[in-house]
Amino acid sequence: MKIHYLQHVAFEGPGSIETWARRAGHPLTATRLYEGEALPLLQEVDWLVVMGGPMSVHDESVYPWLHQEKQCIGSAIDAGKVVLGVCLGAQLIAETLGARVYPSRVKEIGWFPVERTPLAAATHFGEALPAHFEAFHWHGETFDLPAGAVHLARSEACAHQAFVYRERVVALQFHLETTRAGVEQLGQQCAAEIISGPFVQPVAALLADAGRFAAINQHMSGLLDRLAELPA
Repeated sequence: MKIHYLQHVAFEGPGSIETWARRAGHPLTATRLYEGEALPLLQEVDWLVVMGGPMSVHDESVYPWLHQEKQCIGSAIDAGKVVLGVCLGAQLIAETLGARVYPSRVKEIGWFPVERTPLAAATHFGEALPAHFEAFHWHGETFDLPAGAVHLARSEACAHQAFVYRERVVALQFHLETTRAGVEQLGQQCAAEIISGPFVQPVAALLADAGRFAAINQHMSGLLDRLAELPA
């Protein structure tokens, strides 16, 4: 199984997704869009993973490659590929499927609870995520659910935390792949986003408990295992 990921900035890589792929023996390749690398030939990949980033889906005038990236995501969905989006990646999937992406009512940065929706039970991913779990968040925008998508998860600050579309496309607003090193880099590169707010935690709090990273990475492995069960 060939996995290819799209990376938007140097400091938001695949994290534990790479660990899972290497352990399972799946080839893992990348397009580093911030370095001008070419998008993949979809006939040469089985999964497309779209990572996070500090930009908005609407920033095509600043990042012209966003337009081609959206086309790539749409083509991957139409081709029946497994497509997984995280944070910005989830927003890009939502917009590609015709949903609105817009500023959240509050920023959500830190460790906050997520609740699985009752609708999740009817999908292949019904038990891939616990009914209640803590996730890492770093976002200021959200999305409406695309037509035909199944709502998977929500939080107090953000109603639409995850969805699945056609059982092969999964969008996660929250982060399960993040490692401690990844949060350290986020704290260095995006410190200006740490502002006062009911769902914003200081960088020290983000790094205080190493066990949190092990827990979310385990949840990500469970979700990836479910994706790997889908027929080719």
